[in-house]
Amino acid sequence: MPMSRILVVEDEDRLRMDIVDFLCLTGLNASGAGSAADLRAAMAEDMPPRVIILDVGLPDGDGFDLASEIRAHHTCGIVMLTGLEGSENRIRGFDSGADVYLVKDTPLREIEACVRSLLRRTGESAETASDAKPVWVLDSREWTLFAPDRQALKLTATEFAFLNALCSSTDDVARREDLVERLDRPTVKFDNRHLDAVVSRLRRKIGEGTGLEAPIRSVYGVGYTFTAPVSIR
Repeated sequence: MPMSRILVVEDEDRLRMDIVDFLCLTGLNASGAGSAADLRAAMAEDMPPRVIILDVGLPDGDGFDLASEIRAHHTCGIVMLTGLEGSENRIRGFDSGADVYLVKDTPLREIEACVRSLLRRTGESAETASDAKPVWVLDSREWTLFAPDRQALKLTATEFAFLNALCSSTDDVARREDLVERLDRPTVKFDNRHLDAVVSRLRRKIGEGTGLEAPIRSVYGVGYTFTAPVSIR
């Protein structure tokens, strides 16, 4: 049975792509639409979206009117995501048929949680595909590592610098000398011994914090590699 589809309707390309990419990384089946016309085309398909994340200010339609239009013919969940704040706009959003009303600075993890809640309420499965590979996410803004099950680990500056260098390496294996150079600081002189100590602490931290084996493998005489799919945001 195919996974329930989530449609992100947003005319701002970067924001739409960020939301779609994040939801896909969490195992959800998400796609994007940049206009009211694209939304209507998606709703006319044999298997329309089960949850719609809907912007209010589309170039060819008003999100409040679109929500009312959708609600009149479909039972899907509607998450209204807009820059319009204030109680009057929120009330208008709910009156038009939105299940959830969020402003555009809402964290992506909160948007994901709302989507999963709506899928549960509509009787749909929010589980990942059986053949999907678990993906780790390295958040460069918050210095946080998210496990595939969305458990979050706050990282120190050194831990983040190591993982960022490891996961962004263009080679299959990040060489020791390159990692040491990335971790070297004017006040702290790094060498191979310090590098191994960082890796040891990080492996233990990931194991204790998530209950999962740390996907960091040592390649003898060369360096380290991150053995699982990872996305850097």
